[in-house]
Amino acid sequence: MSSLPDDEEEEERTKVGQIDSALMAVRSRRDRPHLIVLAGENLGRMYRIDQLETIVGRAAEAGIRLADDGVSRKHAKICQSDGEVWVEDMRSANGTIVNGQVVERRVLHDGDKIQMGSTTVLKFTYSDRLEEDFQRKMHDAALHDGLTKIYNKRYFLDRLPTEIAYASRHKTALSLLMFDVDHFKVVNDTHGHVAGDYVLANLAQIASTTLRTEDLFARYGGEEFAILCRGVAADNASVLGQRMRILIATSVFTHHGAKIPVTVSVGIASLGPGIGDGTQLIAAADAALYEAKHAGRNRVVTHKPS
Repeated sequence: MSSLPDDEEEEERTKVGQIDSALMAVRSRRDRPHLIVLAGENLGRMYRIDQLETIVGRAAEAGIRLADDGVSRKHAKICQSDGEVWVEDMRSANGTIVNGQVVERRVLHDGDKIQMGSTTVLKFTYSDRLEEDFQRKMHDAALHDGLTKIYNKRYFLDRLPTEIAYASRHKTALSLLMFDVDHFKVVNDTHGHVAGDYVLANLAQIASTTLRTEDLFARYGGEEFAILCRGVAADNASVLGQRMRILIATSVFTHHGAKIPVTVSVGIASLGPGIGDGTQLIAAADAALYEAKHAGRNRVVTHKPS
């Protein structure tokens, strides 16, 4: 119970309100609301909340797209007004959970954890421009290969189950191309490891020109690369593989005045009979790649279901 007279208590509340308003104004100029992925696809990615209303879900038109199979097309929306930010469930199939509690609508505070679907957890936070830039650089470094600048193996393996679930849900094709540089050890032994790095970096750039935006291109390890093609059946994947193989074989790789002949062998596999998960898809593509090398290299081989 307050010991202050009514007029002094009212004055005190007014001062507190003014301080809160001032702090909110400073924060609005300096800090911006963001969501950071703590678990699920795109781990570490930061999404800035810069609209009055942002839809979160699997739909193509969602402002924040989450590929988690348990996320609804329009799962929830993040709204902001008068310095407040809140999350509102959009009648999602599996609900929106904030700090362990299912909610229909909840004002968000710095550090709140939002779960959507079976694996996705988002953290709500306020960050200034420097923090935002740092987080984006850290996220980019975690997902990309330092030499070739394409995705790394970790990101590829994280995305693979999601892409398989998408293909299964929509009954669409999914193909994997695995390829590596023929006689790469000879390149390193003859021209040096710096030349080998040059070949890998330039090969990645050349191969990228043959791909669509939705294709996932990653360095799988050493001189081996992977391309995951959503909605592409085996026949069309073979056409892509041949086009890329020819482009690389006819490109000029010159390092310190020395021309380096570069070719690749390509193995292709697609979802279908006997290939239903990521392990089976990779194993089938790798087997086709081994067959291409055993048959003389600089060729494309497509896995045939037994």
